[in-house]
Amino acid sequence: MQRLLLISGLIFMVVDLLWPFISQLGLGRLPGDINIQREGFSFYAPITTSILVSLVLSLVFWLVRR
Repeated sequence: MQRLLLISGLIFMVVDLLWPFISQLGLGRLPGDINIQREGFSFYAPITTSILVSLVLSLVFWLVRR
């Protein structure tokens, strides 16, 4: 459990440091991400981005576990 917390903390730290570069990749504006804006109302559901991030994190954790 301690190793998992340490690894996830390091991953969050690296993502935070690289965020200016990651934000230029276009995550959050992929086809399949739902963005509805009306007067007085805004709704955003990053479905495709969530699936992509989940797949990448699953791959990373699978590689770390091996």
